[in-house]
Amino acid sequence: MRVRVLGCSGAIAQGCRTTAFLLDDDTLIDAGTGVGDLSLEEMLRIDHVLLSHSHLDHVAALPLMLDAVAASRLARGAPALQVHALPGTIDALRDHLFNDTIWPDFTAIPSVQAPLMRFVPFQVGDVVAIGRKCIEILPAVHTVPAAGFAAAARAGGPQWVFSGDTGRNPAFWARVNQLDVAHLIIETAFSDRETDLALRSQHLAPSLLGEELARLAPEQRPQIHITHTKPAETALIIEEIHRLDTQPRRDIRWLSAGQVFEV
Repeated sequence: MRVRVLGCSGAIAQGCRTTAFLLDDDTLIDAGTGVGDLSLEEMLRIDHVLLSHSHLDHVAALPLMLDAVAASRLARGAPALQVHALPGTIDALRDHLFNDTIWPDFTAIPSVQAPLMRFVPFQVGDVVAIGRKCIEILPAVHTVPAAGFAAAARAGGPQWVFSGDTGRNPAFWARVNQLDVAHLIIETAFSDRETDLALRSQHLAPSLLGEELARLAPEQRPQIHITHTKPAETALIIEEIHRLDTQPRRDIRWLSAGQVFEV
């Protein structure tokens, strides 16, 4: 399984694109502004989108991508784009985005019977199978219904794990410690000087990240990649994470757009 990082920033700025990962060539994990760097042909190959939650930085490109490829998908007779999400996320998208006010309702275009997009609900603990890929839905703790993901090229294979946007999350670590984790993508949205804001908004700061990583079993030795930092805070967050005294010492790296994982 090939995982391409399209965007991993917590906000936009020059060179900064929000969260989106492309699995092989047919599946998106989140649909932030990083999707805009794909060619039209690459967008046309995407048949599945899994959303961690409804916040704009994770869904902003979904309506725009659909608009960009709609005519070509219809001309090719392509099936409806499958958008997999928690029921609460689907409700938010129906009410506030695909509502014929902010954006057309693509679940009814060109018809309800043959739409451009279908919502497919999932629950924490479900496994979404796409070809041979298996993507398990993991718990997240956020200000809206939210999830993380554990993706493998095949059932029982090594996992690429994404925390999603989350604060303190014991249930996440309980499940992660049962998996064969090769790569762990985990958010750290704020610096420690904004720890109170991180706690209120259900995100992590470096000190909170250190507490969470202490829940990772010692025998788990994944590469850990930090995502979702605010551009104005990135340098400080990196410095604070480098000062973490994790036991055992962890292989903590910085995630960047354009990075590719082979799992």
